[in-house]
Amino acid sequence: MDEIQPNELDANSINNSSLKRIGNFIKEARISRNQSVEVLASELKIGAHQLKAIEEGNEDLLPEKVFIKAMVRRISEKLKIDTEFIMNEFKNERKEVKVEEIIQEVSIKAKQNKKIKNQNYLGFIVFILISGILGLLASSLIFNIFSNSFQNQLPKKEFIKKN
Repeated sequence: MDEIQPNELDANSINNSSLKRIGNFIKEARISRNQSVEVLASELKIGAHQLKAIEEGNEDLLPEKVFIKAMVRRISEKLKIDTEFIMNEFKNERKEVKVEEIIQEVSIKAKQNKKIKNQNYLGFIVFILISGILGLLASSLIFNIFSNSFQNQLPKKEFIKKN
């Protein structure tokens, strides 16, 4: 009996997890376009069992990785999904992600977004306060200039008496 080495196990789970993610993207896109496995496979001239294996991430039922990549490229182009993103998923060698890790990452990003929103709100309030203060200063300055010029004018009665 052959023993599986830890490195081999990690490599297989990595490959399977990226193919499963890609398969999920493809399946969601196909379903959202109301296409059956059989119709899409027929249009692409591949076997329905191969398309189903890709969607399920079952690499054991598929040919070599080179052919899998070619099929995935054709499928993503046919479904008009981001082919570059899908192909990059093959390069992303990440292990299966646990739900707890996803929840933790989402909560961290939510906290960061909330902090940014609070900073934006605070900045807006400071801007309004500074604008108000500057407006008051400008209006009081203008008021003083006009009041000084009115005080320097002679009253009408005095002007009439002098003439």
